[in-house]
Amino acid sequence: MGQLVKLMDCISRYETDVYYYVPEFIRLKQRQWEQAKARWQAERTAEASGWLETGETWNAWLDKPSWWERLTKRWRRRAALTEEETFSLAPMARPAATLEELKQQFLDELFELQLKWASSTMMYVSSLDEAVYGDETLKYFLQRFPDTHLCFYRPVAMVGKAPVELETMMLTPSALWCIAFVEGRPDNIVMASTGRFWVEQAGTNETRLVNPVVSLRRTEQIVSEIFRKHEVDWPIHLVLLNRSGYIDSGGLFPFIRYIDKRNYDEWFSRLRRSALPLRHGQLKAAEALLRHCASFYDRRHDGNMSGEEGQQ
Repeated sequence: MGQLVKLMDCISRYETDVYYYVPEFIRLKQRQWEQAKARWQAERTAEASGWLETGETWNAWLDKPSWWERLTKRWRRRAALTEEETFSLAPMARPAATLEELKQQFLDELFELQLKWASSTMMYVSSLDEAVYGDETLKYFLQRFPDTHLCFYRPVAMVGKAPVELETMMLTPSALWCIAFVEGRPDNIVMASTGRFWVEQAGTNETRLVNPVVSLRRTEQIVSEIFRKHEVDWPIHLVLLNRSGYIDSGGLFPFIRYIDKRNYDEWFSRLRRSALPLRHGQLKAAEALLRHCASFYDRRHDGNMSGEEGQQ
């Protein structure tokens, strides 16, 4: 599951210490999954053997003291509010019939927790639009890639005193991928040009699209300057992505990787199967980017909506 390091212009706890929170997320996620899976398997074994009493329900089973409750009692002795406590998952609304269903339930629960990590710290919180909870593109980045892939979802960089929205970026252990979507109707054809607009063709219908190369190049230029300033040596790749259709590049913009139905599976599988561990240079790159991202937030437990802006 990719980590949501930065969400638009929200404050993120990764800003406070990316070197701590990135591996901590992986550790906590792995622990919770193993415990959730073991608990699910134990419940099914007990149910199959008739160990559960007649009328005992899944919710009743969940109401029993869980591994998580036992752990958090110990953590509460060490601190009033710790990261482990804020990482807790709510009990599943219904039992999963299969292990795959359990995995999806787990990922959906973890998705909401990631939104909390990406919009709050222990002292500050940013407001979230409800639409983000149903954002399928965001779920794609978080639920389909490895834990070592760090997602900057539509981040806002501060260039001087001006906020500039960048394309979504995925920071992997080998490169930074700047990704712009040029998707529309299934089996469409997006035709590139050097003009301000491109054309999406779907059957007999044609739609104009704003040239995505402009935003991609702007993202690359800003990121390159940030990396130069902080002495980060990390490859940057630009991608135009159309998972359900085609891109007719016309031989234009050779510095861009065009990913469509013809090569998407290969590109996606290569990223998804990556076994590379986290790297120091990757975390250094993440820290540099976070320092130049805009964050708007308010104090926790404070009714004063001051709209403070913070930069790390």
